[in-house]
Order: sequence, then C-alpha cells, then structure tokens
Amino acid sequence: MVQELDSGKLMYSVGNNDECYTPDYGVKPILKYIPEGATVWCPFDTIDSEFTKQISKQNKVIATHISMGIDFFDFEPEYWDVMVSNPPFTNKRKYFERALSFGKPFALIMTNTWLNDSAPKQLFKDKDLQLLMFDKRMKFISPDGRDNDKITFSSSYYCYNILPKQIIMEELDVPPKKVSTKSGSKAVLPL
Repeated sequence: MVQELDSGKLMYSVGNNDECYTPDYGVKPILKYIPEGATVWCPFDTIDSEFTKQISKQNKVIATHISMGIDFFDFEPEYWDVMVSNPPFTNKRKYFERALSFGKPFALIMTNTWLNDSAPKQLFKDKDLQLLMFDKRMKFISPDGRDNDKITFSSSYYCYNILPKQIIMEELDVPPKKVSTKSGSKAVLPL
C-alpha cells in the first residue's frame, strides 16, 4: 500500500522547539546595517529579547510576539521601516513569504541548510537575497535559559534590501564555554 504525503502539511508543520532565543552576540553584527532613524519591527520578540534591548539603544523598536496575542500573520504595525528578528525555523517559507510581501527591508535569522531547499530559490527568484554569514555557529538559548550546545547547524541573517552587498562575512564574538570540574569550580575552554 502506497501512502500519499500531503506536501502542504510537511511544509507547514508545527515544530516543538521553535521558541529559542538569540544571544546578545548574535544581534550585535546586524546593528551597524540598520539605518539611522529607522523604526524597527521585531515581530518575534518580547521587550526582554536581545533584539529589543540592543536595537532600542540606537533605533525605535516595535516588539511583538505571539505570547502577547500578536500573530505575525494577522498584524502589521501602522508604521515601520525595517524588520529584524529570529523567526521560528518551522514553517520558514511562510514567514519569509510574509516578510517579502511587505516590500520593506528585513534581516531574519535562519539556518544555512535552508539554502539547500527550493523555497529560498523560489521566494528570492526575482529579488536579491542577501546573507550576513558568520565564522562560527550561533548557540541559541532555550526557554529555560540554558545555552543550547546541541546546535548542529550554522545560521545567517537572510536579508532583503538591508546590506550594502549580497554576501557579508562577520566574526561572531562567542564567549568561551564554561565547564564544571569535579571540584565544582568553573573552567573556561576556548572554542
């Protein structure tokens, strides 16, 4: 018996670990590309996110999050210039379709493995995909505050009309990993 797969269900499935947070060192590299005076919409962020904290030091920020009852697919701020955030990695195509539909600049973090998928090729076929790539992997933070050391992929900012050229390489200033020793003291290991 052959079972048919519903590609719509596969492409738009629900993930169980989509609520991961971007560390401060993951936000810093995009800051210099946000235009001075721009109002930045962070559609997947609370007021406590690193995006909101760091961007608000230089730009006006509108932070919205599903936990506030504000759904990215049903809401758009009255006025904003640039979108910067870390969307859920599940259903990534839907998030990028929506971001592109506004016709405004954006920088959204996404796994680099998505470049192997047909979706970015289709979505950016007639638009210039820009990438802000890094020399190291970004370790996202779990909802309970732990660093997620199990990240097996690298991520980049997938951008539209925000970078000065199509591909930019940046260094991530990842802090050294702290490990506990048998005596209970902390040791610092270089990455």
